[in-house]
Amino acid sequence: MKTKYILPTLALLLTITLIGCSNNAEGESGKPDKVTLDYAYYSPTSLVLKEKGWAEEALKKEGIDVEFVLSQGSNKALEFLNSSSVDFSSSAGAAALMAKANGSPVESVYLYSKPEWTALVTNGDSNISSVEDLKGKKVAATLGTDPYIFLVRALKEHGMSPDDIELVNLQHADGAAALSAGNVDAWAGLDPHMARLELESDAKLFYREPTFNTYGSLNVRSEYAEQHPEVVKTVIEAYEKARKWTIENPEEAAKIVAEEANIDLAVAKKEMERNDFSDPIPGEALKETVKGAGEVLKEVEIIDQDVKIEELTNELVNPSFAKEVIE
Repeated sequence: MKTKYILPTLALLLTITLIGCSNNAEGESGKPDKVTLDYAYYSPTSLVLKEKGWAEEALKKEGIDVEFVLSQGSNKALEFLNSSSVDFSSSAGAAALMAKANGSPVESVYLYSKPEWTALVTNGDSNISSVEDLKGKKVAATLGTDPYIFLVRALKEHGMSPDDIELVNLQHADGAAALSAGNVDAWAGLDPHMARLELESDAKLFYREPTFNTYGSLNVRSEYAEQHPEVVKTVIEAYEKARKWTIENPEEAAKIVAEEANIDLAVAKKEMERNDFSDPIPGEALKETVKGAGEVLKEVEIIDQDVKIEELTNELVNPSFAKEVIE
């Protein structure tokens, strides 16, 4: 007899608890109490935004707090987003496509830059000078990021695949350290770590292909965008302020990057030189480069063969918020 009453009571308590948690998370007005943004050393505008406090300033008017969380790479940024640890994340466009292909409900709503932030790197005394020289060698890369996708595309371009190398999965900073220590033969690099090795050691960028670098995109979960469209627009407006300020104040922006990433100013300037901040609206150019990466990843079976890349890309790229704010 008692069980009959206990189960409904537990169900009722659980419902009340969930409703209470939901109200606490959303606030009485249905708006979130807090917005969590990531910042990343590979995204100069995110560092400017964090330094200047423009997101806090804009969202404070709505009674919303802001928290920043560091992303060490696109893989971490997208993991944070998928787990709701952040509400907005900074990643490469192709990395966002990979995440979406793996079931993450993400949308790219803004472009923080068009970078040449990755290349294949080795030490100055290495006999590696071409992609073909990587056969059988240890190559560090961070799975799920643009440098990893760049590496896969470079290998395919030269008649090879990831099976032809010994891939060592390391976060970007650890990959740079492993190369410097001689623990790997080459590294799929990422700025600012790549720029630092280039300037501070004898490291050489032996393979560069700017078209294999995909855009830096600001991402949000689809459900979040549907529930909080005004928050998405406000965050994009804050990013726009940071982007314009970065273009107008390159020296000061480089200083912010240097301080945040704990790198020399010359390294920060080198990173900034490899970023184009002129086009913030995700559109056809992003779609084309992401589709190109997606097709390659599908061919080498990193993305499932059943995935329709063009359809997935169209679902990923959402320019509507940026167009409304910027145009």
